[in-house]
Amino acid sequence: MIPLVHHARRAALELADRVVTLPAVRWTWRSLADNSWSGNLPELRPADAEAVRDMMAGRYLLASKLVQTGGTSPFAEPPEHLEWWQNLQSFSWLRHFRDLRDPGERFFARTLVLDWIARDGGFARASWAPTICAQRVLNWLRHLNMLLDGATPEQSRTIQRALGAQIQSLKVREGLASDPVDALFAGIALLGAAACDAEGSTDLAARLRRLNALLAEQLDRDGLHRSRNSRLQLQLLVELSSVRRAPLGPKTEATAELAAQIDRMHMCLDALTLGTGEPAYFQGCGQLPHDILIAVQSDGPPLRRRSMLLGGYGILRAGDAVLVADTGPAPAPDFAAQAHRSPLAFEFSTGNALLVGNCGPAPADLPGSEASFRQAVAHSGPTIDGQDPEPAGAAGRRGPLPKPKLELAENALTLTTAGYRRRFGVDIERQITLIGDGETLVGQDRLIAQGTPSGVLCLRFHLGPGTVVHRVSEESVARLVLPNGEVWSFLWEGASLYEDDSVRQSASLGLVRTRQLVLEAQAAAGTEIAWIFTRQN
Repeated sequence: MIPLVHHARRAALELADRVVTLPAVRWTWRSLADNSWSGNLPELRPADAEAVRDMMAGRYLLASKLVQTGGTSPFAEPPEHLEWWQNLQSFSWLRHFRDLRDPGERFFARTLVLDWIARDGGFARASWAPTICAQRVLNWLRHLNMLLDGATPEQSRTIQRALGAQIQSLKVREGLASDPVDALFAGIALLGAAACDAEGSTDLAARLRRLNALLAEQLDRDGLHRSRNSRLQLQLLVELSSVRRAPLGPKTEATAELAAQIDRMHMCLDALTLGTGEPAYFQGCGQLPHDILIAVQSDGPPLRRRSMLLGGYGILRAGDAVLVADTGPAPAPDFAAQAHRSPLAFEFSTGNALLVGNCGPAPADLPGSEASFRQAVAHSGPTIDGQDPEPAGAAGRRGPLPKPKLELAENALTLTTAGYRRRFGVDIERQITLIGDGETLVGQDRLIAQGTPSGVLCLRFHLGPGTVVHRVSEESVARLVLPNGEVWSFLWEGASLYEDDSVRQSASLGLVRTRQLVLEAQAAAGTEIAWIFTRQN
């Protein structure tokens, strides 16, 4: 019943949105969009002057994809790479022009903005999607002074009116967004616009209250977005960190609440970041732009890195080792667009090297493979007969599921999933302990009978790129040589082991070939598999 209500609600909102974007209604956006705007939003992301020179030469490297336009408009290019197109349409690349003083380079930036206005400024459903439109509004506001510097009066009016029309569209469409993430981005952009309203005609306090309410709805109590996706967490923080530093008037309870929510978001993103400098690959998060990640994290509160349970994840830290495990809850339907089936899976880094990870999301140029990369077998966790676990609440559950448990004294996690209970008659319990100042990771997976057990229990450990495996014949041990020269041993008991190919998603390289270790045992009451990763001196 819940999915039916969910789909019906989304369909109704989408229909309402189509009504308010009809040509007969859209003309009102222009008549209400004559405010003047000022560039009062700070830019926290780093700039790269070389990127400007590349763009002026017709080379657009966006979202790790290079498109050469041959001197024509990038907005005339077909959207072959979705992430490249989204990056182009959001105008996040405007930051590269911010420190330039050459009139020709600034003229080029303004020309691109005017070109977009000529092509898509009237309205195009894809390029005016609320999230993209909100990001574009925020990027224009960050760099509006640069765009208007040297512009003719007519060009200035054209840019101001196009900006106003987009802001007005967000006001009209925010409450009709079928995706709550769209509403949140719109709320951030509208608060940013209120702070940049040169005429002061916008109710800044109302916009601030609205954004606080949206954040309260979409963040869990720890401050992690309910999608549980670190990629989205970073995208939101890029915009929120900028708006937070905008002139929002005198300090009030509302401004303090906004600051507190943003601080919690920062701490969540940092907690899910491995020693490699990348957040763990879960729920659609893959490789993130490192320079932007550092810039955003440096704007957050002082770091408090420790073992904890947070936002549906368990984190263990010791020495230079970090482990992030998925405790199992799937995102709610409204936030599950990028959801992966990864209960009890983990990623483990030692120093700046990834020892065990997940495959990550499918690369943007392989959209047909999205479902495959969301499967449990693409993660370093347990499966039975290679199948995905059923979501919580599926038919056949009996009794409450034990909550994730963290024993700080032992630095140990205990996680349980009932995702295989109905089909295979068992629950899976995983215990993970990080000991010896991060030198040893001990794991045990145990089957708890909830009927008649059946199937084959399989544990996968997708190794980090560049790791070389050396098997020791006739022994239950394998030597793992990491790219940084470290040597780790992998030991196991209660299962047979084999090696297989694997891949790791890379934003710049696509799929990187790796290896995986696979442990197998027959599913039966009390089946236990023990395994250990330990560093060799």
